[in-house]
Amino acid sequence: MARKCKRRRSMAEMNVVPYIDVMLVLLVIFMVTAPMLQSGVEINLPDTNAKAINTNNQTPIIISVNEHGNYFNDEGSQIRITELRQYLVGQLNKRSSTDGVQSSTKMIRPVYIRGDENVAYRYLMQAMVAAQRAGAKSINLMSDPITDN
Repeated sequence: MARKCKRRRSMAEMNVVPYIDVMLVLLVIFMVTAPMLQSGVEINLPDTNAKAINTNNQTPIIISVNEHGNYFNDEGSQIRITELRQYLVGQLNKRSSTDGVQSSTKMIRPVYIRGDENVAYRYLMQAMVAAQRAGAKSINLMSDPITDN
């Protein structure tokens, strides 16, 4: 008796269900973690009805001042007022880079000061003076827009 050999046909279709499951899990993870990615220091900005400033695609230098008069850089590291001017000089002298290629022209980067609504005015003035002495051409105070309740 001759034995008939049944050949098993290979599946040409790819099962994409596991890939979809992984993508949905990643989507949920990013949706949950994205709101937590705000870097910097927790500051309660004052509410104003000022208009937003156009930065012309320039990355601003952000200095935060908390309610105790402590200064923080963009990354959230604390800086003493005596070191603030030198930090700003270093940031203002950085060359612009696009896709890792250094440009020969210096960017005129704006300096934004995020002052807590309860901070003493003198701390904001000290930050503004340090930015001015560092050579900043554009010094701005940040605030939250007034919301209609």
